[in-house]
Amino acid sequence: MKKTQSLYLSLVLCFLAMEFGSILQFLENKNLFVTGVTGFLSKIFVEKILRVQPNVKKLYLLLRASDATSANHRFHNEVIRKDLYRVAKEKLGANFDAIISKKINIISGDICYEDLGIKDSSLREEMKNELDIVLNFAATTRFDERYDIAFGTNTIGAKNVMCFAKLCLKLKLFVHISTAYVCGESSGLIPENPYRLGETLNGVSGLDIEEEKKLIDTKLDELKAERATETEIKHAMKDMGIKRARRYGWPNTYVFTKAMGEMLVGHLKENLPLVIIRPSMITSTYKEPFPGWIEGARTIDALTLSYGKGRLTFFVAGPALIIDVIPGDMVVNAIIVAMVAHANQPCDEVIYHVGSSVRNPIRCSSFKDYLIRHFTKKPWINQNGKPVKVVSKPTMLNCVSNFQRFIRIRYLPLLKGLKLANIISCQSFQGTYSNLSRRIKLVKRLVELYQPYLFFHGIFDDFNLDKLRTAAEENGIETDIFLMDPKLIDWDDYFLNTHIPGMVKYVF
Repeated sequence: MKKTQSLYLSLVLCFLAMEFGSILQFLENKNLFVTGVTGFLSKIFVEKILRVQPNVKKLYLLLRASDATSANHRFHNEVIRKDLYRVAKEKLGANFDAIISKKINIISGDICYEDLGIKDSSLREEMKNELDIVLNFAATTRFDERYDIAFGTNTIGAKNVMCFAKLCLKLKLFVHISTAYVCGESSGLIPENPYRLGETLNGVSGLDIEEEKKLIDTKLDELKAERATETEIKHAMKDMGIKRARRYGWPNTYVFTKAMGEMLVGHLKENLPLVIIRPSMITSTYKEPFPGWIEGARTIDALTLSYGKGRLTFFVAGPALIIDVIPGDMVVNAIIVAMVAHANQPCDEVIYHVGSSVRNPIRCSSFKDYLIRHFTKKPWINQNGKPVKVVSKPTMLNCVSNFQRFIRIRYLPLLKGLKLANIISCQSFQGTYSNLSRRIKLVKRLVELYQPYLFFHGIFDDFNLDKLRTAAEENGIETDIFLMDPKLIDWDDYFLNTHIPGMVKYVF
């Protein structure tokens, strides 16, 4: 209780100390270092900075690449050429290329290594002398990623970025992008609290991050000694990640390694101001640079993709449960406002949940209805130029046992029939049998991975973010440029006229 009261008092004092000036003025002549530049959220962040404040001094952007040429190639192909930059190019006109050339320093490296894999010693020294803010966006977000890869990026990578940041002489703030789902399968109101080194969700003791690294190395050595194939190593490391996560109460490798990353940056920060941003499920842009830009089918949009393409005839979810989604540009705006609020503020680490479940909740049943309404009225046109017919009344399975029963009754008899027909007809139905078998295994695997979120019973307290919004409004900052209040969103309009059309345009 005393710990909670102390943390609350610390946060209140921190918010009282906020002295907002103009955000645009704050960004002017600042040197920012951004990792994970090819990721969805970081692309929106970099675009926003360049568009609203081209007088930023310099953006140092770290990309995973073997050399500077490869890094520049990745940046121009995977970032600048995206439709996301259309508005910035229109606004800046002929100056766009000059600004990119002058303001952006593309760096080849990898956060999995010390000094972030930056080989140029003079560049490292320049950064250590000049950087004002470090933002760590880098992450691997696959739920079932190989444990060695997820641990290397999400956990050790976060540590390496923090260690580099602490060497920077005039650094004002470290911003670490995490996820709200580091809470695992918690229920009720989930507070914006930090995780301490060795803390677990289920109370099982023994979580030691150094020991996890040793276990990974030992497992890899064993697999190599056994002459395991790359495929066998991949599956073994994926299984290891899930097992280690579940041992300590996390549902998958992604959120487990992200939670350990939070532990390390919090433990190592010392006197460096630290902000941890925990977004919920990130969706397409709400307003900026234009509505509906998205990349990839993340979380709930795997359902959008499958349903719109006619592959999904049922939904596995609790219809009354709340799904927490937040547009990517609102997350970026929250990051930028938090930067201004906490730069040079001598307070403990501050954590922000950036989501919608408290201020503007949306239920699973509503999301299902949006998909049905959109794809019934505006079906997706496939590669053959034909509209894809979707199931207008998909079966709603409100628990995993109902899903398992549905598969058992609807598909397993067909699979057994195909297997028998295949034997009788000398393998004539082998292709059909294999395809159906593979689809059943895939959907079972997806439900297993997504189960914690399909039946998630928590909502994310946004006390800290609410105080940040209030402070920003009271100080009269550019709230029209940095919208971050999900209460502004009309979900019907957003999903039907912005998000799903954006998915069809950029992902389908």
